[in-house]
Amino acid sequence: MGSSLTCAGVVWALLSFLCAAASCVGFFMPYWLLGSQMGKPVSFGTFRRCSYPVRDEVHQATVMLEQCGRYASFQGIPSLEWRICTVVTGVGCGLLLLVSLTALMGCCVSDLISRTIGRVAGGIQFVGGTTSLLSRVRATLPSMNSGYLKFTARVCSWRQLCI
Repeated sequence: MGSSLTCAGVVWALLSFLCAAASCVGFFMPYWLLGSQMGKPVSFGTFRRCSYPVRDEVHQATVMLEQCGRYASFQGIPSLEWRICTVVTGVGCGLLLLVSLTALMGCCVSDLISRTIGRVAGGIQFVGGTTSLLSRVRATLPSMNSGYLKFTARVCSWRQLCI
């Protein structure tokens, strides 16, 4: 099997894959914002959170549930900005993965990537990376300025699936 990439193209393909993988891992991890609430460390990302308050119906008190999980639904994501960020970042990660996997295939298959396809792939990669980065910055800045704990203050009963 021959390669349709130059040496620089192979380096680009490998770095693209590593960056796409890091972006996707960062998207799925709930450690975008860190803080504490009720004396416990809490963290959350666009659609996952760790350590959040729930309502204990038996004792009629709010307790911290120390586990990580997803929101029960897309509408359960605390704000419109975070919902938009989830979609845009997911699309950006998808574009990055598409380009990086295509570039990796170009390392093994001859005549798969031409100069024009390489330029188009670079443009798609730029759009994917830019949308992913800008949506993350846009979602976290207002949260940090207004106090992120307002997003985690949602209280659920034990019977509700809040994760």
